[in-house]
Amino acid sequence: MVKDMQVVVTGASGFVAKNVRKYLSDNNVKLISISRKDFKKFKNETKIITKNYDEKTILPKLKNSYALIHLIGIGKQTVDNDYNLIHIELTKKIINLCKKSKIKKIVYTSGLGVSKNTTLGYFISKYKAERQIIDSKLDYTIFRPSYIVGKDDLFTKYLKKQIKIGQIQIPGSGNYSIQPIYIDDVSQIIFNAITQNRFSKMILDLVGSESITFEKYVKEFSSGKNTKIKKISLETAYHQAISNPNSKFGVDDLNLLVGDFKGDYKKLKNISEIKFSSIRKLLKSGSLL
Repeated sequence: MVKDMQVVVTGASGFVAKNVRKYLSDNNVKLISISRKDFKKFKNETKIITKNYDEKTILPKLKNSYALIHLIGIGKQTVDNDYNLIHIELTKKIINLCKKSKIKKIVYTSGLGVSKNTTLGYFISKYKAERQIIDSKLDYTIFRPSYIVGKDDLFTKYLKKQIKIGQIQIPGSGNYSIQPIYIDDVSQIIFNAITQNRFSKMILDLVGSESITFEKYVKEFSSGKNTKIKKISLETAYHQAISNPNSKFGVDDLNLLVGDFKGDYKKLKNISEIKFSSIRKLLKSGSLL
């Protein structure tokens, strides 16, 4: 099925997209990659730079594409880019592109903790985007990821900067858990999702095998680096997030952390049939630094 397969990737300049694109390219998948920002091409890849995902610009180039991997998302709102615009309206535009270019499958990255019962603005926008995809009558696989970690993800970059300063701040107790998954595993799973029928019309938590408290993750990540761990009150962290656009954590970052969401790893493992990387081993080996 992979032979002569052509796949579209949106949000192509992002961390997850860059790794997924490389994996697909290495497996001889032809790529049509779209981004608002410029990016380095891989082999068998056509690059499209567009600010507003204009149909007239994009549509002619999507001919003969089998699947679209939709990786556009934001974790912090601004006046120019809010959740409704990016997660809902842009997803609607992407679905229309799929239908007009006869793309059969869409793979979407939502968020761990998304549900119809949520009251959090970030999750509400992601849930509505999910519903648009499900109601579109396209084949789909929706992933709800926890932290996707590698050498260049935003969380890892944040910790590296803090290590250079000599102090890592932890909001609140740090006893809330995260369930990180390694980027190489994510790339393989997404590849399987577009090449294997068992992922059809599935919603899957995209999580690793191990839950770990935020404090323990930070300590293991910075082990041997002579870095101090400083806990700040949630009140202080939220005040900074609300009042300072350059704060280390956004309001929704804090909501996601404190939410302590758990994912269904066993379901993902059974369907994906891959060997997952141990985050604890990656941390101990220093592979993420």
